[in-house]
Amino acid sequence: MSTGAVLQKEAMHILKLTSRTFYIPIKLLNPLLRKTVGSAYLCMRAIDEIEDHENLSSHTKQHLLRSTSKLLESDFDNTAYLQLLKPYQELLPEVTLRLNDWLAVCPAEIIGKVKESTSIMAEGMARWVEKDWKVKTKEDLDEYTYYVAGLVGVMLSDIWEWYDGTKTDRELAIGYGRGLQAVNMLRNQDEDADRGVHFIPDGWKRQDMFEYATKNLKMADEYIKSIDTKNIILFCKIPLALANKTLKALSSGKEKMGRSEVESTVKEILEEE
Repeated sequence: MSTGAVLQKEAMHILKLTSRTFYIPIKLLNPLLRKTVGSAYLCMRAIDEIEDHENLSSHTKQHLLRSTSKLLESDFDNTAYLQLLKPYQELLPEVTLRLNDWLAVCPAEIIGKVKESTSIMAEGMARWVEKDWKVKTKEDLDEYTYYVAGLVGVMLSDIWEWYDGTKTDRELAIGYGRGLQAVNMLRNQDEDADRGVHFIPDGWKRQDMFEYATKNLKMADEYIKSIDTKNIILFCKIPLALANKTLKALSSGKEKMGRSEVESTVKEILEEE
């Protein structure tokens, strides 16, 4: 097996360990898209693990995120990256330590866009670590969800266009990402509160957050309507369906969807196609 094939296999393994939601639709993509989207997702997950880390100080997170952002702006220097992480390597997960490997899996023609979106995300995350994640207004919420999720939508839109010329509205792509993130925020509200993080704007009730999530998930519906490639449509439909069902479960008082419900939702979508 070639080095590239080994890396790709390892990428899918790490993906399975880090994201139940995205592993399923990525696995269903054709080989070229699977390799591309898988590596792009892992690049963003690598920096996300720094932002979310429980045992790193605010100052350390800002330093690591901003330094990584700069490294992604040019030819990625893995020696410099590993040197940057060295004092914290025992604390950081494999997905973060191996950022260079995920970049290596990504096709050369699209790597620039993946690095650009990941770099912007890292800088945005650093800014919000510095603000201690204090979301006070809807504008704050829009900005934070843009950096941590809307940029995933932008990056995916770049990948679709590179792959077969599929053109999508970037604002709708951002709305799609925001909708998924808002559902996560609702699901993790108590857990976030326990660690002193408050994502709901001042004066908002939980119902306002439900409305914010619903409005953005409707943008995701519009986003999917603009796509003709069946494989891409299938990929986009699964996280959206899971988010809609999670929102429904949360509004009826459940904490989240059960595994069997996740499996039956994916099966329904596969049968529709």
